[in-house]
Amino acid sequence: MENERKIVIVRIVLSALLFALTKILKLEGNAELIVCLVAYLIAGYDVLMSAVKTLFTNFSLDETILMSIATIGAFIIGENSEAIFVMIFYQLGELFQDYSYDKSKDRIAKLVDLKIDMANVIRGDKIESLDPKLIDVGEVVIVGPHEKVPIDGEIIEGSTTLNTSMLTGESIPRYVTAGDNVASGLINNDKLIKVKTTKRYEDSTASKIMNLIENAADKKSQSENFIRSFAKVYTPLVCLIALLTFIIPTLYEFINSHAFLHLSDYGYRALTVLVISCPCAILISVPLAFFASLGSASQMGVLVKGSNFIEALTKIKTFAFDKTGTMTKGVFEVVGIHHCKMDEMELVKYVAHIEYFSNHPIAKSILKYYGKEIDVNSVKDVTEIAGRGLSGIAYGKHMLVGNDKLMNDNGIEMLPCNKDIGTLVHVAIDNVYEGHILINDIIKENAIEAIKELKELKIEKNIMLTGDREDVAKDVAAKIGIDEYRAGLLPQDKLSIVEELIKNTKLAFIGDGINDAPCITRADVGIAMGNMGSDSAIDLADMVIMDDDILKVPKALKLSKKTLTIVYENIIMSIGVKVLVLILSIFGITHMWLAVFSDVGVMVLAVLNSVRLLNAHKNL
Repeated sequence: MENERKIVIVRIVLSALLFALTKILKLEGNAELIVCLVAYLIAGYDVLMSAVKTLFTNFSLDETILMSIATIGAFIIGENSEAIFVMIFYQLGELFQDYSYDKSKDRIAKLVDLKIDMANVIRGDKIESLDPKLIDVGEVVIVGPHEKVPIDGEIIEGSTTLNTSMLTGESIPRYVTAGDNVASGLINNDKLIKVKTTKRYEDSTASKIMNLIENAADKKSQSENFIRSFAKVYTPLVCLIALLTFIIPTLYEFINSHAFLHLSDYGYRALTVLVISCPCAILISVPLAFFASLGSASQMGVLVKGSNFIEALTKIKTFAFDKTGTMTKGVFEVVGIHHCKMDEMELVKYVAHIEYFSNHPIAKSILKYYGKEIDVNSVKDVTEIAGRGLSGIAYGKHMLVGNDKLMNDNGIEMLPCNKDIGTLVHVAIDNVYEGHILINDIIKENAIEAIKELKELKIEKNIMLTGDREDVAKDVAAKIGIDEYRAGLLPQDKLSIVEELIKNTKLAFIGDGINDAPCITRADVGIAMGNMGSDSAIDLADMVIMDDDILKVPKALKLSKKTLTIVYENIIMSIGVKVLVLILSIFGITHMWLAVFSDVGVMVLAVLNSVRLLNAHKNL
């Protein structure tokens, strides 16, 4: 592409020098005509060839046909210089457009350069460098410093920090160690790690993102589709206007004077109308604006699967959110220990030793809170009681750890929690109530700010849909500032509510779990959390937030609105200038070269306006 641009530049310079030669040598007659024709063909032979191909193969009209008719007509009426200037200006405009588009594409390509050509895999007692596509699930790959993680997996040895900016847009490195899951495409900053693959390459994060970005350009917005349809009608209409610009005054003159005194003048006006009417600025700037917007969204960690979803997001009036994993972290944490008569950490020690034998997320949260090694020799007779909790002996003490049903079954009187809302783990030691541990799913740091910004953006309603208990849902909704909530919902209940909502409003649904997939699919815009989210939710979503930051939702909405604003600015500016110059051309007030110059100027301004979107994410 770079070589092609250099060739075009040489052609422009050579054409301009030949034209200048006719003036310097003061050529006249056939000599001037021949040199001007050579200059014209050097500058515009590809435009002429494209026009012939379009006319006789596609049987349609485009800007190359308008340019060709106008410039050939200019030669016929003796305006040789006009024809050359038109082609030179046109080529300059095309050159600038190609350069801007390629620069935009290069920036996006660098951003999503997630392709991994080779991976180091341990097979037997050897390390083999293989194409990641040849590596199976369960194999161990080695990721050295400054290398990309080739396939999604779990770290089984080593610890390091990862550069996550490629996927999430976040600049702060993420610390990982054995037991942590890592996504393909992340860059290892520091130390060697060993990763056990959990997916095949084609199912890994990097592969999916590259496929989505490659296909995103195929999903055109309504504005883009309208512009393309508009151009098909617009071009023949312009040809008709140009024809009428020549015929009407000619007939009027003939009726009044019975002579054709100004044929060349009227022909020149008609040809100028053709030149100024080329819809280049709109055809170039509108797709470029959406393309740049997709890149900007990617840079802030939001993967949009098509420009049609950028436009669709601007029309959303209601946002529906899942709770766990979307508005909350989806990770249980100990938030309080109440009614405890002994030292709190002593109580946690006993409970942690019993919970060590459970795989429940609540058990893991207590073990994490305890943070010390478990002496398994001090524990015996641990029994899990379905729907109740655990019983066992720790350090010689009989333990009952579980919910209120477990306490009631054993005739132990409990004390309620009057400090906060969450899941209570009641503890009885030797049949004596010793207090409870309060477990809660922590609200995401940016959840409150996200809802606040959506309200500032004039969103009519924010609603939370959750399968959690009424009191928990009410508490979370109140803390976040959300308008409305529905609790105790099964997946089919969520879908029924979404179906009801979309009858009366444009709806976006944001979720992360496999149970959210039906709602994500059914909503006007489905948004999935890409870090903690399930594969099915991510695959079906229209947008994916790579780092699960809920604040990216209002940011994506702001970017979408800014994109549409720039698109409309380009359309209004392009059409406005064209109409003005068109009127001047019809009345013979402007010259053809000036018409082209203004057309190219508008195109340059429109392209520059569109390219601004590449950095729009920095100011959201």
